[in-house]
Amino acid sequence: MVTDRQLRRSKTIQQRTGRTFYFATRLLPRRVRHPTYVLYAFFRVADEVVDSATDRPPEDQRERLERLRAEALGRAETEDDVLAAFQEVREKYGIPDEEIEVFIDAMLSDIEKRRWEDYDELEAYMRGSAAAVGVMMQSVMGVEDFEGVKPHAVALGEAFQLTNFLRDVREDIEDRDRIYLPGDTRDRHGVTEADVRRCNPTDGFRSAMADELRRAERKYREGVAGIEHLPDDCQFAVLYAAVLYAEHHRLIRALDYDVFSSPPEVGPVRAAWLWAKTRWYWQKSRDPVTVFRAVSAIPEDGGTRASHHPEGAPQAD
Repeated sequence: MVTDRQLRRSKTIQQRTGRTFYFATRLLPRRVRHPTYVLYAFFRVADEVVDSATDRPPEDQRERLERLRAEALGRAETEDDVLAAFQEVREKYGIPDEEIEVFIDAMLSDIEKRRWEDYDELEAYMRGSAAAVGVMMQSVMGVEDFEGVKPHAVALGEAFQLTNFLRDVREDIEDRDRIYLPGDTRDRHGVTEADVRRCNPTDGFRSAMADELRRAERKYREGVAGIEHLPDDCQFAVLYAAVLYAEHHRLIRALDYDVFSSPPEVGPVRAAWLWAKTRWYWQKSRDPVTVFRAVSAIPEDGGTRASHHPEGAPQAD
């Protein structure tokens, strides 16, 4: 069993490093919420081997990640509370070993890879990072039609990660020397590495950001379409997570795509407002796609989002 100490440490890691995801996690039923804390803590522990240990040589980082792989898969004993808890969660919920493998492989690629030439290359990376997270969450939730829902889980995980990439362009280049805007998108709009390094929101950069926002929004629509196939007690939490992450798109557009000068951030007051609004529509409809269209910052089918405000619905924006 996962001990109280292991759970407390896992929850603390999520509170400290993943506020948006933590907001949504708190809405999950207890049966899913607790193992989700453990999953997220494991993801962060692996991620920090690369992102928070840049002073360590690459061979040391690879060695540590391979050790984490062995511990996560139960092939090696561990004294780490997070890894011990993750071993318990993996066995109890039948998390596929291949998802753990592709996740660690993606973390390994982060050690030295700094640029992605095109979207196909970036998507392959995301399949091992955020998409793998989405698939592991299916196991914890107890999704019955696992393979049928899997493409939607992959799409939603990618949507969340794309939003993070677009929100964090400045942080990624300054702190990690990474540019997640695909090279072919940058080339198409005449965006140079120097532009990104200088944090210069040129017209081309703004156009490139707009293109990638639209790409992410297609992923949101695909992902949200699968929420109805999740267990009933998990649907609202996942829907709210999608609304919360997608809210960054409204903020990015309000900044005219200048994410360098003022990084977009959804504050707690706005998050609470979005919860109330999403909850109101959810009580009326119980259809994830309908509610997402009405509440989220994602335009319908790539166009201007229609305004749906039934009588009595929260109106403030």
